[in-house]
Amino acid sequence: MSIQEMTRNFHSLAKQVVAGKAIGKEEALTLLQTPDAQLLELLSAAYEIRRHHFGNKVKLNMIINAKSGMCPEDCGYCSQSIVSSAPVEKYSLLDREQILNGAKEAARRKAGTYCIVMSGRRPSKREVNEVADAVREITSHTQLKICCCMGLITQEDADTLADAGVHRFNHNLNTSEGHYDRICSTHAYEDRVDTIEHVKTAGMSPCSGIIVGMGETEEDVVDVAFELQDLDVDSIPVNFLNPIDGTPLEGMRVLDPRYCLKVLAMFRFVNPTKEIRVSGGREINLRSLQPLSLYAANSIFVGDYLTTGGQEPVADWKMIEDLGFEIEECAL
Repeated sequence: MSIQEMTRNFHSLAKQVVAGKAIGKEEALTLLQTPDAQLLELLSAAYEIRRHHFGNKVKLNMIINAKSGMCPEDCGYCSQSIVSSAPVEKYSLLDREQILNGAKEAARRKAGTYCIVMSGRRPSKREVNEVADAVREITSHTQLKICCCMGLITQEDADTLADAGVHRFNHNLNTSEGHYDRICSTHAYEDRVDTIEHVKTAGMSPCSGIIVGMGETEEDVVDVAFELQDLDVDSIPVNFLNPIDGTPLEGMRVLDPRYCLKVLAMFRFVNPTKEIRVSGGREINLRSLQPLSLYAANSIFVGDYLTTGGQEPVADWKMIEDLGFEIEECAL
């Protein structure tokens, strides 16, 4: 196929997606396997879809690591896991004042969504209630949208958080069902799906995504994109593995910036109306090509991640401005 034919195919497919036609797995895999020489044309086509649904607006999200380390799970990518020897801080749930101060910092960084994240398999009832109390106070004094990420939760937990005013709950699939056992053995892929379903039943906005670069195949990446489509999640964080020393996946550096951009474009084609967020690992994997990611994605984390540093907020603001894009004030 000539460059001209491939270019026409990208834009023809984008127009079909904008018109409401879903693409299939074979087409998605073809997008992921785009030759580097056609990368800009692929991004241009993905941008047609992104612009149709989101214009040039960018959502900003900020994370607070509200409980760190001491996790009994064996997820191979995580520095807070029981099998990790990475030197991370270990502390129990922050007190309400610390969580409230984090909300103030989120507002200072121009983030519309404040993400309260806890390590661990699942939260205790006390932790759920303490977070719920903090959320009530934050939402009574600010316009911030609140997202929580607290591990596996029950339907009762989900209902408590929803009643407190939590807008969104995150629980990533991380990888495909077929690859999952290679990444974690202490819980199952189905446990993650169950938590997402509890979130939806409680009336919170479901957020779930992927970590790319953990030894999965291209087909695995496509499978996750379609599973998230089937689950009808509202927000999709696309993480790119930052292989932290001391974790089972240390030294696994298989990604390049061009492939990362193809992943984001494919996710936009498969989930055209959803928030696609460039998440953990964007700085070390996209490197100088970070700005191009926002032609497919419409959201980023601003500031640091859980145990790794991120780009300075001012640099993110400038990147958005230089693209001619704007920060979206309404986060959901």
